[in-house]
Amino acid sequence: MHGAAPVAELGRAPVRLRALSVVDFTLWDIVRNLLLAARWTVVLSLIAFVGGAAVGLAILVARLAKLPAAEPLAVTYVQLFQGTPLLMQLFLAYFGLALLGVRVSPWVAASLALTLYTSAFLTEIWRGCVNAVPKGQWEAGAALALSLSEQLRHVIAPQALRIAVAPTVGFLVQVIKATALASVIGFVELTKAGTMITNATFRPFTVYACIALMYFALCYPISAWSRSLERSLRAGH
Repeated sequence: MHGAAPVAELGRAPVRLRALSVVDFTLWDIVRNLLLAARWTVVLSLIAFVGGAAVGLAILVARLAKLPAAEPLAVTYVQLFQGTPLLMQLFLAYFGLALLGVRVSPWVAASLALTLYTSAFLTEIWRGCVNAVPKGQWEAGAALALSLSEQLRHVIAPQALRIAVAPTVGFLVQVIKATALASVIGFVELTKAGTMITNATFRPFTVYACIALMYFALCYPISAWSRSLERSLRAGH
């Protein structure tokens, strides 16, 4: 394929892809375009995970500090985003905001929806890890006249962190796979690019087999790392 534009370049991709004919695509062309789209899958996953971690940590601290109404609001927040499909959350973030007069790009809508979704799970993962720390550790910190922030920083967080590392890293795999749903609002990531290439090449088995291998290449090392962390932390406990 000479002069063919990458299909994963956002905004211009759909127009350029339709201009290509079936014979223009070799296996290498398919793989190259999917690899370009995989960049956006990785970037969106990182945005969702980092943003979700920040929001989830803020919610957790508010609950531990027993701020007024923090507990019922946090419970409602978690149940809302864990109890509704991510697909619906993406639709609401993109089309719902547009109905309210706030027009956002697929980038912004996907980042917002995935960040909120991720934060609801991470705050519960971390709350469970904090609750796993023996109550006596809290009492010891209080006996030393430590403030809440000092207890968290010097006593609770180091112990909870050992428990939280493995499930947190493992959840990153779920975030990566969840980015595939962003294709429904027009975000050109790995799955969306695969659909576009399939429509142009009529080679769905080849295209989706490549997509599956790329998701596996992204997720398996993280899963293996999570299991390794869990074993090493358990052995060092």
